[in-house]
Amino acid sequence: MAIEETKAGSELKNPFNDLAEPFDPSEIKWRVTHTSRDGNRGAVIAFADPRAYTDRLNLLFTPTGWTRTYEVATLSSVTRMKKDKLIQTGKVLVTCILTITGLGCHSGSGEEWADEENAMTSAEAQAFKRAASCFGLGRYLYNFTEVWVPLNEHRQPRQFPQLPQWALPRAHRSDKAQPASGPRPPAIQRGPIDQKTTARIEGLRQILGDAIYGEILWRAGRAHRANDIPNAQFQANVAEAMERAARGVRKANSLAEQIGEASFIAVMDKLQIEAMTTIPRLESLKTLVAELEEEAARSVA
Repeated sequence: MAIEETKAGSELKNPFNDLAEPFDPSEIKWRVTHTSRDGNRGAVIAFADPRAYTDRLNLLFTPTGWTRTYEVATLSSVTRMKKDKLIQTGKVLVTCILTITGLGCHSGSGEEWADEENAMTSAEAQAFKRAASCFGLGRYLYNFTEVWVPLNEHRQPRQFPQLPQWALPRAHRSDKAQPASGPRPPAIQRGPIDQKTTARIEGLRQILGDAIYGEILWRAGRAHRANDIPNAQFQANVAEAMERAARGVRKANSLAEQIGEASFIAVMDKLQIEAMTTIPRLESLKTLVAELEEEAARSVA
């Protein structure tokens, strides 16, 4: 009996090990998420095309050994900022249920703004990948952090980052450790998120500007988009950090009115900040508020 149980456990373990195996390096692509102000450098993250996921499933279980179904919903009458303009749009919401014969089923959700090109395809791919990650397939890609690389005149990477050892399939790994690979980062627990909080976070982008908005998203939420924040706790951390930053922006605006336009412009020029919506990072916002407070104190004296 014990021998049979051990054998069954071993047989069950192997499929999950094979599912969790990293993709071939040729399947990995890099997406530029944001760039430096001059456009010469950009932050990239790694991803794999959905076809890499289906190829792995077909290889391990044959095309008849797994299925996926989609449930689609839409959210209308939503406003958002796009290219500095407030537009009326909606969202495409997709749930994917992935079933593997003998292993069970998992679901994942995806969403995209309705005005984006190929919104449905993007939401479906996101939902499918998240469902697959519950089986371990592609989960390792969530462990990547952003890497900054040089960009060409078309704002495309001139070179791609080297994959660390833990992100390579067994056939590609070398026994010699590579200093650039580093230790494997801890996995982030993914879970449900609140859509109202997502909307509140996205609404703060107009106040904070793209740079600070993106900085907080990554620092507090380990994500580049509000709907990619991994769980509710990270979501709460992002919302709290953004609210603090928004209070700093409002305080700076209030101080600007107090000291007058000429003094305000002088402080902005000193810090090389073009506008309140282009403050490059949180540290710059703190410095700006401190400088404005000093100017306000001098004007009162």
